[in-house]
Amino acid sequence: MFHIHNPYANLTRGHWLRGNLHTHTLQSDGDRLPQAIVTDYARRGYDFLMISDHDIHTGATAYARLDAHGMILIPGNEISRNGPHLLHVNSDRRLEPLADRQAVIDTIRATHGFAIVNHPNWEQRFDHCSIANLNAWQGYVGVEIYNGSIGRTDGSPYATNKWDMLLAQGRRIWGFAHDDSHIAGDIGSGWNMVYTRRRTVSAICQALLQGQFYASTGVVIARIQVNRRRIRIETKNAQRIVALHQVGQRFATADRRVLEVEVPATASYVRFECWGPGESFAWTQPFFIQ
Repeated sequence: MFHIHNPYANLTRGHWLRGNLHTHTLQSDGDRLPQAIVTDYARRGYDFLMISDHDIHTGATAYARLDAHGMILIPGNEISRNGPHLLHVNSDRRLEPLADRQAVIDTIRATHGFAIVNHPNWEQRFDHCSIANLNAWQGYVGVEIYNGSIGRTDGSPYATNKWDMLLAQGRRIWGFAHDDSHIAGDIGSGWNMVYTRRRTVSAICQALLQGQFYASTGVVIARIQVNRRRIRIETKNAQRIVALHQVGQRFATADRRVLEVEVPATASYVRFECWGPGESFAWTQPFFIQ
C-alpha cells in the first residue's frame, strides 16, 4: 500500500509562530546582554526564542529576570566543547560536554528535551560534523540545514546535502534554520515557522518533534496539501519551487508560487525547496513514503 506520511496533516485551529532556537549573549560569545537580545527579537516580530549560550544552561530562573515582551522563551544550551556542537532544546539542566556525543544524546533523551546537530558544513573542510558521525549517531531529532552566522566564516551555511544523504538512508531527520546570532547583524537571517494551537513551550516543542514546521530565510509557505499520491505547495512569495527525492534529485520544478506533483513510485521521501528573491528560501520537512 502506498502511503505518504504528511507532517502537516490536521493543521487546524492553530497559528504559525516564528522562532529561533540558536542565539548567543555576553554570557558566552555574543555581543550583548540577554535582555538586549530578547528585546531585539521581540521587536522583529518573533514569537519564540531560545538562548543557547555555549555550555551554559539558560532556563526558567534566568528567564524570570527578563522581560520577554510576549515571546515564549525556551530553555536551552549549546553543547560545544570536545566535539561537534549540539543544541539541547527545552533542557532542564546543563550537561557535561562529553567527547562521546552519542552518550550526550542518550542523556538528553533520558532526561529532558531533544538534540539538534548544529552547522554540519562549518569550517574549512565543510565538515564540522561529518556524515560518518551523522550516520552513526542515533536519537537526535534534526540538523541545521541553514545557519546564518556561518556565512561570515569558513564553510557553508547550508547543509541540505548531508540532510539528503540521511533521508535517503531512511533516517527521519527534520531540517532546522537558525541565525546562530553572535552579533546584531546575524539576527533574522534564518528561522523556523511552527504550527501550534497553543503559545507554550511544550506545544512548540511538541510541534517541532512532529515536524509541524518549515525552515525559512524569507519565503512564506501559505498552504500544504496532500491528496492521495499528490502534494501541493503554495507560497506567498516564491519565484521557484523545486521538488526533490532520492539523494537530492530534482524531479519537478515550477517558476511560480505554486507547485503540485505526483510522488514518484520509487521515492522513499520527498521534500520541497521554495526559492524567493535574493537568497531567500523555505524548506519543507520531508514527506516519507511507505
